[in-house]
Amino acid sequence: MTVWDRPEPPARPAPLDRGRIVAAAVALADEGGLEAVSLRKVAARLDAGPMRLYGYISTKEELFDLMVDEVYAEILPEEPPGDWREALRVLAHRTRQTCHRHEWLADLLGGRPSLGPNALAVTEATLAAFDGVADLDTVTRAVEVVNAYVIGAIRREIANLRAERATGLSDREWQRASGPHVMRMLATGRFPALAKVVHDGTEVDADVSFATGLDWILDTVAAKLARPAGEPFRISR
Repeated sequence: MTVWDRPEPPARPAPLDRGRIVAAAVALADEGGLEAVSLRKVAARLDAGPMRLYGYISTKEELFDLMVDEVYAEILPEEPPGDWREALRVLAHRTRQTCHRHEWLADLLGGRPSLGPNALAVTEATLAAFDGVADLDTVTRAVEVVNAYVIGAIRREIANLRAERATGLSDREWQRASGPHVMRMLATGRFPALAKVVHDGTEVDADVSFATGLDWILDTVAAKLARPAGEPFRISR
């Protein structure tokens, strides 16, 4: 039985419910990450005894499940997009925006599927956008590919933000500080491909990088959907 199937205990004199518990946990995680969340700390935030929370939530993992589903409500768009490509693009950008508001969410994406109502609604919106477009197996693979890109890109961004806070250096400042070492290594001639990127590559910001990569992934999915069923996938040389 999941936490969503288990009824809450009867009301008691001091008001407490899962909604308040989850809101307090989300606030703690927004302030200090997942390591700042425990049933004891949530109870203290609510001015309640820790044992009272166990009537509503059995484990910290259940609490994390509820927290994830709470912020999934921010991902679901108010109006369904027009087609599968727009639906996946909108959901990808809204997922990224939500992770920047709640950085801890990036640590929990990509594991077991969330079974809460908001997460299921996001999954439903994703799959519904492909209605009549392709067979179920193709749709499943397409969604997996897009999700893999989105989760990986978001985690990289969040890791960079955390590194900035830990070192006190922005990306540009870190690059300047690391520059002498990188130039010495490139001068050895052992890394010609990397040297070309360093000297000739164009720097783009995180927004452009995410959007461009997403469009490439969606182009690949579109090409797969456009091929007749059973036709093998070939990469042109």
